[in-house]
Amino acid sequence: MELAAAAQSFTDHLDRVRRLSPATVRAYRSDLRDLSDAAPGLALDQVTLETLRDWLWRATQRGDARATLARRAAAARSFFAWAVEEGLIPQDPSLRLVAPRRGRSLPTVASRDAMIQLLDHQREAAAAGDPIALRDHAMLELLYGAGIRVSELCGLDVDDLDLDRHTARVMGKGAKERVVPFGRPAGDGLGAYLTRGRPALVLRAADPSAALFLGVRGGRVGPRAVYALVADVLAPVLGTETVGPHALRHTAATHLLDGGADLRAVQEILGHASLGTTQIYTHVSAERLAATYRLAHPRA
Repeated sequence: MELAAAAQSFTDHLDRVRRLSPATVRAYRSDLRDLSDAAPGLALDQVTLETLRDWLWRATQRGDARATLARRAAAARSFFAWAVEEGLIPQDPSLRLVAPRRGRSLPTVASRDAMIQLLDHQREAAAAGDPIALRDHAMLELLYGAGIRVSELCGLDVDDLDLDRHTARVMGKGAKERVVPFGRPAGDGLGAYLTRGRPALVLRAADPSAALFLGVRGGRVGPRAVYALVADVLAPVLGTETVGPHALRHTAATHLLDGGADLRAVQEILGHASLGTTQIYTHVSAERLAATYRLAHPRA
């Protein structure tokens, strides 16, 4: 079997059997396509450790980031481990493949005061009753209030909300369902949107949708629209052009920990499979505390 065909079978397995998120499957597909392009026509059982090392070396020469190299090495190891399990090759050529450790930068987060001002401004803009303004306010409140991913936000249906209990049922990575809480401001924003905003957007749809958040034509809102909204309102606050909905998730997690929330509780709210992923936010909190100390203490 050719390397490219085997890689396609592997990514199909990730999608249909393991049910990884579309973004994760796309990343694996991109990395393995890069490998097969570097060794065109090569059979799967002809790939050696030297083939893989040469592939990563070429990526280094063209200036790929360390995080990209680490991700591609991990993709290759997962792929060849699967190929061995499936009996496609007798041994795994990636067992001794080493890539540079990826640097782990601290996420950028907005301050509490900045978030309060931002969301208050969005609430005032929605007060006039424009359906899109009502929707945008509700989406921002929920992204920050529940710390959910953009894919989880876009996948919500009306029936996934419980406004009485202030909870939402979301479908996370790996098709894992969880229930997340949100606060009263998010509940108020959602209530206003459901009462005065969504009904107007439903009228624009040729085929009514069960989706909670609707676009200008009445269909389910897409990630691109959410990215554009967050970039528009949050970039000036953070002072950076490249900002997306994940910045609100980072901010929510950091503010929870700053407020004394238990690390494992934050892990459950965010839907992290590993506690190690959540621990990055403890470093953010510690760094913010250190920065405050350096500014305020006379002997810092």
